[in-house]
Amino acid sequence: MSVTYLDTSVRPGKNPLRDGRDRRLSRVAGPSSLVLFGITGDLARKKLLPAVYDLANRGLLPPSFGLVGFARSNRDDEDFLAGIKETIKAYARTPFHESVWEQLSEGIRFVQGEFDDDAAFERLAATLADLDQQRGTRGNHAFYLSIPPKSFELVCRQLSKHGLAQAEGDKWRRVVIEKPFGHNLDSARQLNQIVESVFPPDSVFRIDHYLGKETVQNILALRFVNQLFEPLWNAKHVDHVQITMAEDIGTGGRAGYYDGVGAARDVIQNHLLQLLALTAMEEPISFNADDLRAEKEKVLAAVELPEDLSKHSARGQFAGGWQGGELVQGYLQEDGIPAGSTTETYAAIRLDINTRRWAGVPFYLRAGKRLGRRVTEIAVVFKRAPNLLFRSDFDDDFGQNAVVIRVQPDEGATIRFSSKVPGTQTEVRDVTMDFGYGHAFTESSPEAYERLILDVLLGEPPLFPRHQEVELSWKILDPFENYWASLQEQPEPYAPGSWGPASADDLLARDGRTWRRP
Repeated sequence: MSVTYLDTSVRPGKNPLRDGRDRRLSRVAGPSSLVLFGITGDLARKKLLPAVYDLANRGLLPPSFGLVGFARSNRDDEDFLAGIKETIKAYARTPFHESVWEQLSEGIRFVQGEFDDDAAFERLAATLADLDQQRGTRGNHAFYLSIPPKSFELVCRQLSKHGLAQAEGDKWRRVVIEKPFGHNLDSARQLNQIVESVFPPDSVFRIDHYLGKETVQNILALRFVNQLFEPLWNAKHVDHVQITMAEDIGTGGRAGYYDGVGAARDVIQNHLLQLLALTAMEEPISFNADDLRAEKEKVLAAVELPEDLSKHSARGQFAGGWQGGELVQGYLQEDGIPAGSTTETYAAIRLDINTRRWAGVPFYLRAGKRLGRRVTEIAVVFKRAPNLLFRSDFDDDFGQNAVVIRVQPDEGATIRFSSKVPGTQTEVRDVTMDFGYGHAFTESSPEAYERLILDVLLGEPPLFPRHQEVELSWKILDPFENYWASLQEQPEPYAPGSWGPASADDLLARDGRTWRRP
């Protein structure tokens, strides 16, 4: 039997979201290097470096791959490599193999310096030239900015100044930007102008790691492959949609970043609005990045805000108390949080989408910390059946079918429907039918950063939002942020381990609905 190795370039009809599990049929990166600015930070240590190793362990990185760390800390190469090795052993998803590490580590380099240090960027240029020569990276380099947004402009200018952002011939240079993409619409536009003045738009990859999760990608398959769902996925059958991202922890040592940002900017503007777009978009004509992005942008452009933001939004701040048998501090008592901070740790909003498919269907988005459990899900809740045969059995949301897509932690989907209880009486009860990735497939799902880093090296952009999506998201969120800022009052306190403030329940109660309990 002959085996055909797939071309990694994007061709008409090819699905770039497909990631075959057989290594021979998988997409393998070509000769290239990845430069990590901020390699000593938490994101690099816990996510990015393990993801690079996991890609190498799966055979998806070529022997001609290089990894360059850029940081201000002064460490010798031996100490730097030892630290990366320990990080990989602690956080990698796949088993550690010394042979894989040896091959990967031969292409690892470290450049020490400050972002405003011209000599450091000259050393970086020399290091990349050395990798081209010794490892055969062929002038293909991606720059990952795992750094505070305030440093984006300086690093981009330095890359341009030292000739690192420009590629010649068939070589490529790409830049990867972590969220947040600004803190409002104006700052997002300014950031985009800065980045795209150095790198062309198709070389800018804006990371939203949620888009790399298997279940998020599976939204398109669930909707458009299965005839069971798509005919019902509209205002005629759907009552409302709930999109939830709940965390059961506090700021987790991110107080310096989180305060002044809050739940809405941190989560709703990017993750949850991207989930909304994928849930509500029309079927794209292909998996080409432009076609996928165009449909998402249409949805975001069609979003309508409530006339009265006070009645259709809620925000809260977790108080101290008992959670899971542990006494936890309130937000204002956490280290690094200033007294009297008005930053919300819980936010909920209602949005409507002015399209033929979704007119009249509210979308409720909520995100918060110190909630009942860690879960991210999309719940599409259907209207009640029109007949009255079992009306006496209905109570609250009982009898409303739902399709629930679980993004984390137990990736999968659940269908809720009603069934007769065994016995001589006619009694109906809600039951669920469950699909879990861990049970249905023998191989565990790759981490989101594995998929996204590989896509950067391959130059495949479908899972990366372009600046139009970012700006449309800020246009949606900014009015809520401005309204909350005008209140000049503390967010409503809520108990740790609960599901948020009372005003969040009121938000849905006004519409005659209740939040789903995940």
